[in-house]
Amino acid sequence: MPNIKKYISGVFLFLVICVQAQNTLKNDPETLQNTIDYRITQAQYDLDNNNYYPAKKKLESALLLAEKLDNKKSIGLIYSKIGKLEFIIEEPEEAIKSLTKAIEVQRFAKDNVNIAETYKTLGNVFYSLKDYDQALIYYRSSLTLFEQEDLNEFAAEVLLNEGKTYLSLKQYRKARERIEKSLAISQRYELKKIKSSALIYQASVYAHLEDNEAALKLGNRGLQIAEKNNYTDILNEGYFIVSGLYEKLGNYKQSNEYLKNHIKLSETLLAVKRKNLSPDKREQFLIDNQTEFQKEKEADLEKLKVDKSLNKLATILSIALITILSLLTLSLYKNNNIRLKTNNMLHKKNSELILAKEKAELASKTKANFLSTVTHELRTPLYAVTGLTNMLLDENPKPDQIQHLKSLKFSGDYLLTFINDILQINKIEANKVGVELEVFDLKKKISNVIAALNNSAEDNNIKLHFEYDTDLPLNFNGDQLKISQILINLIGNSIKFTKDGDIWVRVCKISDKNDVFNVRFEIEDNGIGITEEKQKHMFESFSQGSIQINRKYGGTGLGLSIVKGLIEILNGKIYLKSELNKGTTFFFEIPLIHSTKVIEDKKTSYFKGVNEMELSNIKILVVEDNKINQMITKKILAKMKLNCDVVDNGEEAVDRVKNNHYDVVLMDIHMPGISGIEATKIIRTFDRELNIFALTAVTIEDKMQEFEEAGFDDIISKPFKQEDFEKKLFRAVMSNKSAS
Repeated sequence: MPNIKKYISGVFLFLVICVQAQNTLKNDPETLQNTIDYRITQAQYDLDNNNYYPAKKKLESALLLAEKLDNKKSIGLIYSKIGKLEFIIEEPEEAIKSLTKAIEVQRFAKDNVNIAETYKTLGNVFYSLKDYDQALIYYRSSLTLFEQEDLNEFAAEVLLNEGKTYLSLKQYRKARERIEKSLAISQRYELKKIKSSALIYQASVYAHLEDNEAALKLGNRGLQIAEKNNYTDILNEGYFIVSGLYEKLGNYKQSNEYLKNHIKLSETLLAVKRKNLSPDKREQFLIDNQTEFQKEKEADLEKLKVDKSLNKLATILSIALITILSLLTLSLYKNNNIRLKTNNMLHKKNSELILAKEKAELASKTKANFLSTVTHELRTPLYAVTGLTNMLLDENPKPDQIQHLKSLKFSGDYLLTFINDILQINKIEANKVGVELEVFDLKKKISNVIAALNNSAEDNNIKLHFEYDTDLPLNFNGDQLKISQILINLIGNSIKFTKDGDIWVRVCKISDKNDVFNVRFEIEDNGIGITEEKQKHMFESFSQGSIQINRKYGGTGLGLSIVKGLIEILNGKIYLKSELNKGTTFFFEIPLIHSTKVIEDKKTSYFKGVNEMELSNIKILVVEDNKINQMITKKILAKMKLNCDVVDNGEEAVDRVKNNHYDVVLMDIHMPGISGIEATKIIRTFDRELNIFALTAVTIEDKMQEFEEAGFDDIISKPFKQEDFEKKLFRAVMSNKSAS
């Protein structure tokens, strides 16, 4: 009997110790995390040594622990590595599933660096499936995130993969551009493996562009680096590519040697792959796993066995304990099933949300590209319309033609305003509009706006009234252009909807602190007013009171949307008060910084002060493929007493600059043959000092970085104001003359 009591006490003590140990482990996150990190490191070691299935087992084990710890960053990293491994062992469908799960978790954890790596692997999977368009989407996403995180050294491999994809799509110029960027980064950060691969694939690009000599040099340089560092996979690709280059050059002996090297190395690599990917190996791995699992279970059963010599009481106790454990197991099983179903639902919803987000991003990008293309196509003929109209008005037209020309000018200006409004809305929505501070006289600025709109007001028999608070200073440091845009839109809106009435423009101080004034602007009219229902939508794009109002009063419906966007950029707020048939008042408040700086009015005469001898020595090259635009630009320059040569393509522009001296080149962007950007890049290889202006109708903000990289000194957007054009041209030409 004493022995039985001692045994029962021992069993209870053992159970208590096991439970405490289990709870200790469960409540020790640091221990769990260390185990996870260790298993991930072991898996990476196995992966580097081509031991794929042991690596997968370790990753799956680490995943169970990470899910228990609920460490999203580790879960995302493990799914990403599993996906990469599945890609290597040629299970692309499974790889896509694992990598998609990785992205879901990494987005939640905001782990941008590892998301970028996962995007890159997904791109590789789709590249292997020859789905090149999908591959490019993921490569671009990866590149964007690496650049956001300032991890430029990681961008080298992504750019190389993009280049390989464009090579497969036979878009050789894009392939060359991406691989050149990859080479530059790999050179900067001494990434020898990427550099060797990039040189070899650049050789393939040059071969397709029929520059076989340059291709052979690049290929051999890449092979030298790969041979020196024993990059077997790159050597395998390189031998095959260089063999083809020698064959194109007629050196069949050398081509045969490299082809033999390729075949020999391919067989070696294939043997390694077969060893690690054979069905026997996979089956043996599963058997080993099953054996190990069985051993663990047997060990657990051994621990739970009760000595057969125990009496009836010990047996009953064991049965009771087993029953309790079974009930607990059943409960855990049910809870686990519920959690699994919930997680599956969440994964499905997350996938749907990610897909919806990506579709929205694609739609936004498509809209931006569409607007850029459409506005370019509209601006080009508008340049001709506005340019020719202004010229005809300046050339003493017949009296009966003046009204027709003015109507044409008005229509051109209206269309240009509409295009600019669309672009302004697009820029505001994309957060591409910044604040440009300068010192200005607020009262004078508002007076100028009112004076500019006075003729329109008089046409509607409207009297404009201006009241400026005497407590408000005159000079402020702010964005006067945006304030002008806001006032022009609001006052113009009141003029449009008022007839035989009055409009009051009031500016007053609300408060001031440390030279920052909170300024209130009011624009009140006694026009047709706005219904309460329509007031709710007044600041939305393309919003008008009704179709009848749009027909009667005209307008794009974009003005108030632009106003609201600009006021928010200036950290202000806007609201309105209106009553039907009694009038409308718009109020907006913005902060302005008071300035004591004295404002000086300076007017530059530009070329008027330059003598004709100096003007005759100025040489300008106009590069433009549109014949009408050639004529307009030439006439504008002639009015400044400047002579120019005209060419209609980029190749001829390069030849002219090589063989002649020019002070300025006015370069169009979209032309047959090479573009203006490519022509400028070529010119910059032999002339770094020449002034080259981009004379273009494209949306400048979208291409600014590309223009700067190409080497343009300045950009003139078509259609342009002649005063701005003359000012930029004068500064460029006269700075050259003074320097010489």
